[in-house]
Amino acid sequence: MERVCVITGGGSGMGLEAAKFLGKERIIVLSGRTEKKLENAVAALKDLGITAYPRACDTSSRESVRALVQFAASLGEVSIVINSAGLSPVMADPMTILKVNALGTVYINQEFAKVMGKGSVIVDVASMAAYQLPAFLLPKKAYPLAETDEARFLEKTMKRSALAKKDPYQFAGFAYSISKNFVTWYAAKSAFDLGPKGIRVCSLSPGLIATGMGNAEAEKGAAASQIDSTCEHRMGTPEGLGFAIASVADERNEYLAAVDVLVDGGCVRGMKEFKKPQKH
Repeated sequence: MERVCVITGGGSGMGLEAAKFLGKERIIVLSGRTEKKLENAVAALKDLGITAYPRACDTSSRESVRALVQFAASLGEVSIVINSAGLSPVMADPMTILKVNALGTVYINQEFAKVMGKGSVIVDVASMAAYQLPAFLLPKKAYPLAETDEARFLEKTMKRSALAKKDPYQFAGFAYSISKNFVTWYAAKSAFDLGPKGIRVCSLSPGLIATGMGNAEAEKGAAASQIDSTCEHRMGTPEGLGFAIASVADERNEYLAAVDVLVDGGCVRGMKEFKKPQKH
């Protein structure tokens, strides 16, 4: 049976780059919100000799995710799922960010686990933003509600995000950081929930990457101090992050589970311990 790799948010950037590495031995299903972008990405993969299919999906809808699962399973054995779909503060309002980034991760992990077997892998893509809020601002007691009471989960995480509501961008930024911290937590929880079934789960947190999303954030001015805090004073590349994601997802990494792999060029460690950002 053919092995299938599903990549949400795979129409461009690091998701598409990961597909170039993983597609050499697998069928690729690229998922995203924009069908035209997906079709162009699939065409690029086919030019490299990779068998790939586009499939539109709104990860904030469980029904849409279920349709994606059904399609992927019809092609073969789903062995790898990379959930890189997400929205940043410049892309959406706080509520939408929480629904896509946080609840979308719940839907992807839960629904794909139903068709995945021993030796399969789920990689949830978070962000270094998961590490940027002080611990007292993270509503971790509300995180389990994402599985039991979505309305209360959204109410509590929105309330915490609204501490920054005087500044719309910071309001969305708080929601983004909380949503991505949730992703690292939920990936670890999923690892323990799904481990007995033989499904390995972990998360990966990129730093500032030179993608459309990363460049849009850079234009807001918040990126300067982050770049200064990295070891090499630069943004990461989609190709480099694609390789990192593919490496973490590789089935041969059979003991890498319940952890977050921080791929940020040293930014978080730099900000907290080794560097003081330069003034601009």
